[in-house]
Amino acid sequence: MSTSAKPHRPRTDESRLVRLGFADEAAAKERIALPSLDVAGDPSLLGALGEAADPDLALASLIRLADAEDPTELREALRNQPGLRDRLIAVLGASSALGDHLVRHPEDWRLLEPEPGPSAKPETLRAELLRAVGADPNAAEPIAFSPDNDAYEALRVQYRRGVLTLAARDLTGLADLEEVAAELADLAAGALEAALAVARAGLPAHAAPCRLTVIGMGKCGGRELNYVSDVDVVFVAEAPHGVDESAALRTATTLATAMMRVCSAATAEGTLWPVDAGLRPEGRAGPLVRTVASHHTYYIRWAQTWEFQALLKARPVAGDVELGDRYTDAISPLVWQAAGRENFVADVQAMRRRVEASVTAARAARQIKLGPGGLRDVEFAVQLLQLVHGRADPTLRVGSTLGALHALTAGGYVGRDDAASLDEAYRFLRTLEHRIQLHRMWRTHVLPDATDELRRLGRSMGMRKDPAAELTDAWKRHALDVRRLHEKLFYRPLLVAVARLPGEQSRLTPDAARTQLAALGYADPAGALRHLEALTSGLSRRASIQRTLLPVMLGWFADAAEPDAGLLSFRQVSDALGATPWYLRLLRDEGMAAERLARVLASSRYAAELLAGAPEAVAMLASDADLTPRQYEVLLTEVSAAVRRADSASAAAIAARGVRRRELFRIAAADTLDLLDVAEVGAALSDVVGVTLQGAVEAAIRSICGDARPTRFTVIALGRLGGSELGYSSDADVMFVHDPMPGVDERQATEAATAIANELRRLLQMHAPEPSLEVDPDLRPEGRNGPLVRSLASYESYYRRWSSVWEAQALLRARFVAGDAEVGAAFAALIEPLRYPATGLTDDQVREIRRIKARIENERLPRGADPTMHTKLGRGGLADVEWVAQLLQLRHAGPEPGLRCTGTLEALDAARRAGLLDAADATALAQAWRLASRLRNAIMLVRGRPADSPPTPGRELTAVARCLGYAPAQAGRMIEDYKRLTRRARTVVERVFY
Repeated sequence: MSTSAKPHRPRTDESRLVRLGFADEAAAKERIALPSLDVAGDPSLLGALGEAADPDLALASLIRLADAEDPTELREALRNQPGLRDRLIAVLGASSALGDHLVRHPEDWRLLEPEPGPSAKPETLRAELLRAVGADPNAAEPIAFSPDNDAYEALRVQYRRGVLTLAARDLTGLADLEEVAAELADLAAGALEAALAVARAGLPAHAAPCRLTVIGMGKCGGRELNYVSDVDVVFVAEAPHGVDESAALRTATTLATAMMRVCSAATAEGTLWPVDAGLRPEGRAGPLVRTVASHHTYYIRWAQTWEFQALLKARPVAGDVELGDRYTDAISPLVWQAAGRENFVADVQAMRRRVEASVTAARAARQIKLGPGGLRDVEFAVQLLQLVHGRADPTLRVGSTLGALHALTAGGYVGRDDAASLDEAYRFLRTLEHRIQLHRMWRTHVLPDATDELRRLGRSMGMRKDPAAELTDAWKRHALDVRRLHEKLFYRPLLVAVARLPGEQSRLTPDAARTQLAALGYADPAGALRHLEALTSGLSRRASIQRTLLPVMLGWFADAAEPDAGLLSFRQVSDALGATPWYLRLLRDEGMAAERLARVLASSRYAAELLAGAPEAVAMLASDADLTPRQYEVLLTEVSAAVRRADSASAAAIAARGVRRRELFRIAAADTLDLLDVAEVGAALSDVVGVTLQGAVEAAIRSICGDARPTRFTVIALGRLGGSELGYSSDADVMFVHDPMPGVDERQATEAATAIANELRRLLQMHAPEPSLEVDPDLRPEGRNGPLVRSLASYESYYRRWSSVWEAQALLRARFVAGDAEVGAAFAALIEPLRYPATGLTDDQVREIRRIKARIENERLPRGADPTMHTKLGRGGLADVEWVAQLLQLRHAGPEPGLRCTGTLEALDAARRAGLLDAADATALAQAWRLASRLRNAIMLVRGRPADSPPTPGRELTAVARCLGYAPAQAGRMIEDYKRLTRRARTVVERVFY
């Protein structure tokens, strides 16, 4: 044909192609000009290509399909059947993998010709897949056939055909998300049935008969499967009457293994998906197949909380239907009792943390499944509510996430607005997940970052103006909504139940709210409801802000050890500060402060009691800097100024004790929030006691002596105060020293000094709103029988004439702490030769120290105390480690100046550097000392009262373990760690000390 005889072609310029969405205009022009489909001569076909998610991909795949067979019929069908044209191009523009399938099987495009009707019935899909592998779906037992690779290929081809027709309906808006997910699950169930038929045909003739059912779990069980996903299953078997059970189970295991291989094996047609049986009892370590009775026994005796959560969606999907029904009848009641298990909430929260921790920060940023605001956030919140309320409300026992969310809304467990937002977000995220997976039929949940891929995804979801940017914005918006609602969903209905807010269409009943609080871990749900009502009732601005704060704070309380105590303390603080403008504004606007307050109040009664007396200290929770212990000099300046301003000694002491309360809260809060280690806690507590003693000394001197001071008075710290390693429950061990002013009679000066010491103790221990400080002077010469105060000269005389080795040992920790610094320095010089003897100790003195230590072990350990768990006097505890360090100091500090220190850890390190202690031994002692000190502190933080041994197993022990950084269910591990470290330390003590 001559050129002039060619038919006219409409002009297809590059600008029009760009407007239609083509990215590679040159390639598009070339393909459009090809005669096989005559795209240039069919404006409606070109327009349809412009509606595709990726017009370039759709056009390229369409040309490949035309080249795979005679294009005439395809060309005519595309011109004459608009519905077929739209469905085929939608598939080709969204999925290169389905395009490849059509090129391999070009006849399959005809599957898209019929106008789609409703979703295919599960039994229809099952029958088609069984026929594909040569099995008879209508026979009681599928007919036997010789399994070979053709059956594998046939199964994959038929499965892809089902996905193809479903994707066409999905991409053209003829099937919504729930229909798509359900049909994918039904396709998977049919494929499992067909794979089981292939596996059964391959059994040897001598195999024992068995009954086998396949239980779908996860998204397959819930009929909400993705386009590409692992298919989670559990296998249940039974021996027919008269068949040996062990033989039947062996056959069932062979069948299950072969079935999994049929689905997951790689062939020329690819693979279906991995079949994952890891959710079975004992996981991958357990038998692949069990009987119903074995499953039931396991779930009653040994199952963990997460396993019941996994069973929420369990349903029979293939194999013996009657056996599958018996399995669900046996297991389902156990699922709906799970929320009543001990540590239920703690276990669920631990699982949530593990899921979040399993994703790296870099991947989490684009993870639409496991990242913040992802699909798992929705699923987790819905499943928690199902488990909690499904015990009493059978309407919530729904397998799919959206179905369960609708049921929760109808029951009033979730507000209608929240449910609508969550439904919209979940549909968007699942649809986005489907579009991502459809492209190459790969199992992925990561949003790509390439612009061309984002553009294709955005167009597949109907976005046209700037698809990549629109998609990214929509994803971020929905992720933020999901994360907000995830944190709120479990707690908001509680407030609706008690606050009686106007305009709410549904609310939890008080009984349902109590049930939910109990499941969250609140021991006194009725009391918690009363606190919520008191905090949120009314129309005041304060109540309004509390209603905003409390949904999230209830969750933070529940995440900590003592939610009831936390909520009560929060109410007390709020009652004290509710009218203060900055308080609620701080909690509302500074999320860190609110979360930290909840954690501190629900973890530490000690900190809560301190805060109750100084609620304004809440302000320091807003930043790490405000929780850093203040420098000694800064505190000393503040206390001295407060004492000078006071008009009486009592007022001065109360002012100093008020500073101490505030600083104790600062330290306790920072410790509870893991911002300080044990050495920093000890040093900070010692500094606070030091400045408090200084303020009391100044007040006592002014009270007793006025302006005429007959003597200079000082306080020497001993024990843990002297070592700057105080715990929260430690007394202040001290000695009082004075030095008469020139011309003053020593007796008169001593009387004045004694009066000062007594006044100091009175001021620090008198009844007052601020916490008292116990001052213990019993380590002075002659103990309680000796004078309370001595002069420097008296101390010199006593130590020269009467001093014993235990007094030298006590003086190892002596340091100036308050009063006259010059007298303190003179006292330190006086005791230097005594505590650091130039020639060390004699053998008799060493034996005396060992004798005293042995006596203390035998006589002072409280009756009934476990010697392996007593932090102070137990084996490998604080006393053991400290006596080793002090013996080394007494023997070697004369020639080794590095040993002349007051701290235990410092002394151990100096002994190691000097070669007096093996590095491994020093480490063992230091680790035991640190853990014993931390455990003792944690007991005080949690209980609010001192104890040297941990509480018996229960809520308090769990709280102590959590205070030390252990997971909620790891209190036993904490005890094991403590015993292991102290046992090592005791071995060192036996060798080095004795």
